[in-house]
Order: sequence, then structure tokens, then C-alpha cells
Amino acid sequence: MEETGKTGILLVISGPSGVGKSSVVHALAERMEFHFSVSWTTRSIRPGERNKVDYVFVDREEFERGIAAGGFLEWAEYSGHLYGTPRDAVLAHLRRGEHVLLDIENDGAGQVKEAYPDAMLVFILPPSLQELERRLRSRGDTSDEDIARRLGVAAEQIEEAEWKFDYRVVNAEVGAVADEIVSILTGTSGR
Repeated sequence: MEETGKTGILLVISGPSGVGKSSVVHALAERMEFHFSVSWTTRSIRPGERNKVDYVFVDREEFERGIAAGGFLEWAEYSGHLYGTPRDAVLAHLRRGEHVLLDIENDGAGQVKEAYPDAMLVFILPPSLQELERRLRSRGDTSDEDIARRLGVAAEQIEEAEWKFDYRVVNAEVGAVADEIVSILTGTSGR
């Protein structure tokens, strides 16, 4: 493996459900070159998904071997399925001087920071919880009960972000958020 002698940036993007993380990630990809890390999962592949593109689909036994071997920067279990970020693949890209972007939950972000202290953690905030509720409702696929649950989780995540994340950025407009994150990464931010 050829190395440049320069280490890339490990950027971790987190935020509550409905805040627009995917839109921010797409806008960032238009502004900077990143390797987007593909997570492993034990859940079944869904129609339209591609193995090693959307996720690396493995069985539980293989995933658990990876856990035992320390093969993940972070991992968690949601709804009976395991999800994780493969350590070696991420570190290989960083050693080549490539930037790596992870779009993961708060708990995973904390695990990444423990495993790789140089990671830059950015939390995407909604302009308000009322705006977050409006965004969740506009999807049209979320029940009132699920919206209430997600807003409760969001309030906890926002409070936790104060001490867990390096930067907190309000997503009032996707392009502006992406520009602010690029400024942070390139060191031109006034923070």
C-alpha cells in the first residue's frame, strides 16, 4: 500500500432522525473528496440494495468474529441486527491521506472518538425541535407515536452533543451547513 505520509481526516457526522444528515453528506461530497465508509450489517439485503455498496452484508457469526478481533471502530445492535464500521478499511484510507466520512449515531460517534481520538465529530442540529417535527411529519411515513419517540430521542441527543461532539452546526440550509463544515475541516472557521 502506497502512503503519502499525510493522514486524512476522519469526519463523523451525527444528528437526530430527520435533521437532514444524508442531504448534508451529499452536499459535502460535492465540495470535498471523501471515502464514504460502508458499514457491515447482519440484517438481510433489501430490494435495490447492493452488497459492498450500501452495506457489507454478513451473517451474525462473521460479525461477532469481527467484534472479537477488534475489527470495528464502532458497532451497535439495533432491532436485533448488528451494524459496524470496519476499522482496517477506514484506517487504510486515512493512511493514504484520504478523508473518510462516517454517518453514524451518537453512541457510535463516541466509540469512534475513543478508538481514533483525532476523529472530528460534527453534530447536525435542527433549527428547533418544532422544525424537526415538521420535517419528520413531511416525510409522510412516520406515525404520530414514532414522531413523539424520535423527538424525545432527539432532545437527549442534542443535550449529549454539547459535550460529546467537537462541533455543532445548525441545519437551516443544507448548502450553508456543508460550507461551514468544509470551513471547519480546512481550518478557516472562526471557531
